[in-house]
Amino acid sequence: MAIARAASDKKALDIVTLDMRRIPSVSDYFVIASGSSTTQVRAISDNIADILKEKGERVWHIEGAGEALWVLLDCGDVIAHVFLEETRRFYALEELWGSVPKKRPLEAKAKPRVKVRRKPKKSAKKAAGKKKRQNVLWRNRKRGRPIS
Repeated sequence: MAIARAASDKKALDIVTLDMRRIPSVSDYFVIASGSSTTQVRAISDNIADILKEKGERVWHIEGAGEALWVLLDCGDVIAHVFLEETRRFYALEELWGSVPKKRPLEAKAKPRVKVRRKPKKSAKKAAGKKKRQNVLWRNRKRGRPIS
């Protein structure tokens, strides 16, 4: 889903998609995401609106963008809820509809990052060797051994 990806692009936390088609509801899907600060909540909601605009979709209404504690974006068939973490825990919106199917769309696709180690440059090797030698000399001097 484009909304979940747009939220993920801004490092949204705990993204959940609720399939609301089985129950009488205002929309077909709810996308719920969290941010750790009001600045991040604003950035996530702005990114969702921008991505949908690029795709030619319309955001019908945005509510709560000023305070950025709970921003609701009405996109017609999909409603996106972007919460501040504490606000999300307080309202527990996912638990309100316990019978609807939940998906965490981006967790399964996330690949672990592999850190690539590069060989140090020759000058870095020399500097590391020189530093190691200085450490040995300092330790010997501290222990009262002759400097060699």
